[in-house]
Amino acid sequence: MQDSATALDDTGGRDAAAPPSRPRAARPIELAGSFHWGEHRLAYTEYGSGDRVVLLTHGIMFTRRMHAPLARKLAASGYRVLTLDLLGHGDSDRPGESWRYSLPAFAEQALALLDHLGVDRAVVGGTSLGANVALEVAVAAPDRLPGMIVEMPVLDNAVFAGLLAFPPLLFAARFLPVTVRGVAAVAHRIPHGNQWVDVLTDTLDQQPAALAALLHGVLFGRIAPPKSARRRIEVPALVLGHQGDPIHPFGDADTLAADLPNAEFVRARSPVELRFDPARLTEAITGFLDRRYAH
Repeated sequence: MQDSATALDDTGGRDAAAPPSRPRAARPIELAGSFHWGEHRLAYTEYGSGDRVVLLTHGIMFTRRMHAPLARKLAASGYRVLTLDLLGHGDSDRPGESWRYSLPAFAEQALALLDHLGVDRAVVGGTSLGANVALEVAVAAPDRLPGMIVEMPVLDNAVFAGLLAFPPLLFAARFLPVTVRGVAAVAHRIPHGNQWVDVLTDTLDQQPAALAALLHGVLFGRIAPPKSARRRIEVPALVLGHQGDPIHPFGDADTLAADLPNAEFVRARSPVELRFDPARLTEAITGFLDRRYAH
């Protein structure tokens, strides 16, 4: 599949004969594209350019749009940032068979995007489900990762809260599909244009059969590499954790940082700090990337 891009007008619409104004910093280019992983189409966006590559994956039921603000900031700092809609999410295909969804399969999709773009090595990171995908990539192909960014990992301490939160969604998607379609119909009526409103409407725009298959495949499969495997991951990691969120408990992030031989731990002030007050954590992420690509 071919990439597509929209060219920006560097003149800002000025008359060519008008006197030049102060030069503006060029905005890193953004490209939306897709490729095939097996029989399924996966969508991605590419921000910036260069050989210092970062791949970010999203949380469950979210889309690659959730990482757009961070991707733009990192691209402005000289990184080439890739965001991927995993199978069953966003603009990617959404098959209705649960066996197609698993954390190892999502890791394969992340590596397939790197292969599609001819990228040998990249820092891989993500949030929640995406954090666990990064761990699976580190198990499957550690030689391709100069580092990984793990925000809100989901490990043993989150199991109980996850069992309370997601089975009702699975039940509704499987046995009351009209409710999922109704929520999606409402989401379609909400005007787009605001970053976080768009993220919310993307998350609510679900297809019942695909949502049921996704939740079934993830909830009843391997949630993360076991502790014995995590302790063997030597890829340098930046782990971000916080308190006050039972689905992403502080204990999981803290435990993961202790399990990984080469981990740095940063404590976020809240689950949404990176989204709504991002300066401190973005600085920590950029510093980690700078160190990883200095080697």
